[in-house]
This record gives sequence, structure tokens and C-alpha cells, in this order.
Amino acid sequence: MRLDKLLAQSAGLSRSQARELIRAGRLLVDGQVEARVEARVRDTAALTLDGQPLRALRAMHLMMNKPAGLLTAARDTRAGTVMDLLPPQAAALGCMPVGRLDRDTEGLLLFTSDGELAHRLLSPKRKVGKLYEARVSGQLGQAAVDAFARGIQLADFTARPALLQVLEAREDTSLARVELTEGKHRQVRRMFQNQGHEVLRLTRLRIGPLALDPGLETGAWRELSKEELRALREAVALA
Repeated sequence: MRLDKLLAQSAGLSRSQARELIRAGRLLVDGQVEARVEARVRDTAALTLDGQPLRALRAMHLMMNKPAGLLTAARDTRAGTVMDLLPPQAAALGCMPVGRLDRDTEGLLLFTSDGELAHRLLSPKRKVGKLYEARVSGQLGQAAVDAFARGIQLADFTARPALLQVLEAREDTSLARVELTEGKHRQVRRMFQNQGHEVLRLTRLRIGPLALDPGLETGAWRELSKEELRALREAVALA
């Protein structure tokens, strides 16, 4: 996290106030003077202002099994959001969703207070894979598998090649898993629609190395383990 942001959140200051104090050399980070407002520091770094220790913010990283029907947004006056399911301290620590799942999509949603981690996970350059399971109308066949593998031309962009695995194909409905390395608005639904299949249910199972905990009930959340966080950071070269 940027030092000016961490100080502002830790001391209840505005960003401009925090910058003035940092530039004046009044802040110690882990016992050393740090006068660069843009310096990147750990969320758990020990801050001392004018000789008084500040309680460092604890970094927070959560996974949620998102239910259908909620928006992935910080707030919405008209509808419920995923933030309504988290404890108040999550927002206080700056813990925000990494990317979005549309209202009707379920499954793995990651939250973090680490802005750099979130940025890297969302960066198209990193090509972090996202795995979904989809129940769709109609019978999926090899034509759809091949189309996904080539990349599908949609109205406003060309979807990158994606891996489509058909798990079950019946005349009326099919079950499949699809892995993408991008995540534009309603992309999975639009790709299936392009091939003549309506998505009846869509669940995200994985983001990079982070898999949805099968024991996590719908609407529930938990903090990431050290191993899960380490794997995520390694996946985006933050280890």
C-alpha cells in the first residue's frame, strides 16, 4: 500500500495531511524515517508519528461464496450488495471485491485490502485464469468447444481463446466448465449465447490458484489461509 494512504487510514487523516507529515520527516516506518509519500509499504508496517506508535492496519483477504441476487459493489441505495454480508471492519480496513460477478452469478468472490494485489490479479497482462461452471440450455457439442478455443467475436470485442470442457450433454441442458483469462461484463453468458445456449446457472470456482472452499455455504465468507495468500501472490509475482 502507498505510505500516504496507509498513514491516512491509520491516523484518520486526509491524504493531503498525511503527505505533509511524511514530507516533514515526522513519520517512522519500522523504526526508520521515510519521507517519500509514494513509498510502498506493508499494510502491517509499524508506523510511529512524532514518537507515538500508530496501530497499524491489519491486512484483510477474504473469500466469499457469493449468492445470486446481490450486486458486486461497495454500496447501492436500491439493492443489496456483497458488502452487506461482510463485517463492518472489512470496509474500515479498505477490503474491497477484486473484480465483479454479475447479480445472477454465484461462487468465488475475492476481497482484499491490498490494492497492488488486486491490481495485478485484474491486469489483462497477467492473464490470471478464472474457472466457471455453467448449466446451459440445449446440447453442447464439439462446435462450441472449438469456437471457444478459437476466441469468439462478440458485438464490442473479440473474446480471447478459452478452454471449454463439456461435463454433461443432454438434449435439453448441458453442464460445462470454462476457463478464461479475462473477465469483461457478462462475458461467459455472452459467449454461450453466441453459440445458441442460454446460461441457466453460472458459478465461479477458481481465480488463479485460489479455489472456492467446498465447505463454504452460500453467502458465507472466511479469511484466506497463509498458504492461499502466498499462492495468489506468487501467481502475480508479488512473493
